[in-house]
Amino acid sequence: MTKAYILTLSCPDRAGIVHAVSGFLFERGANIEDAAQYNDTGTGLFFMRVEFASARHTKDELEAEIRQVLAEPLSLRWTLHERGAPVRTVLFVSREGHCLNDLLFRWKSGLLPVDIRAIISNHRDFYQLAASYNVPFHHIAVTKDNKAQAEARQFEIIEAEGAELVVLARYMQILSDDLCRRLAGRAINIHHSFLPSFKGAKPYYQAHDRGVKLIGATAHYVTADLDEGPIIEQDVARVEHTRTVEDFTAIGRDTESQVLARAVKWHSEHRVLQNGHKTVVFK
Repeated sequence: MTKAYILTLSCPDRAGIVHAVSGFLFERGANIEDAAQYNDTGTGLFFMRVEFASARHTKDELEAEIRQVLAEPLSLRWTLHERGAPVRTVLFVSREGHCLNDLLFRWKSGLLPVDIRAIISNHRDFYQLAASYNVPFHHIAVTKDNKAQAEARQFEIIEAEGAELVVLARYMQILSDDLCRRLAGRAINIHHSFLPSFKGAKPYYQAHDRGVKLIGATAHYVTADLDEGPIIEQDVARVEHTRTVEDFTAIGRDTESQVLARAVKWHSEHRVLQNGHKTVVFK
């Protein structure tokens, strides 16, 4: 039975990497269906994403041979996934539900290759929305006194669901350094792109008061450095002086939802490779 796979890799750049990878697949009867590559001359690293079909080997067999034949000689960092396999995902949210609602709708519409296993929130506002999609909802209140216990419970749920991805869909609590490390490379956050100009409460009100002309949003991987993780996707919308603060807020929420959805989609299709403080995105 033929199955399709996605191989992603990064390694120090050198001559012959593409030849080695394509030759490896050819020798095992695999057919390459799509391939993309990038050489970062600044870091000296090479990045590659290959979609291929194979009928002769299982995923376990391919992984074992990649590890032996390619990974060690080329010093690869690599992953192999079955194409189309939904990525098990847990969503975090607080009291702004536009990103949550958008992700749930796209998931149920077949537009995102994810399997949303649970929703975790520090408020109860969206338990009915979660129930309408038949997704377990976990209310975990977070205070300065119980933060460690709350995060321990959150991580317990993430592990119990086998989550490969955590999405902070407007979750308004700062994760501890420890939880950030545990979720490294598998947690995505979304925020407006006014930072650092308009921090704190009601950023769209602050932006309107200052006559901002561009409203943006940034989706990035979560790190211990607040809102400074490797960027996956960004976008902007132009606004004019005639717009009200309510317009600013609505436009900003739409932009956030779209940017986050693209970031989740690309991550779940294994199109995003981390490159230090940056990312390589094979669209």
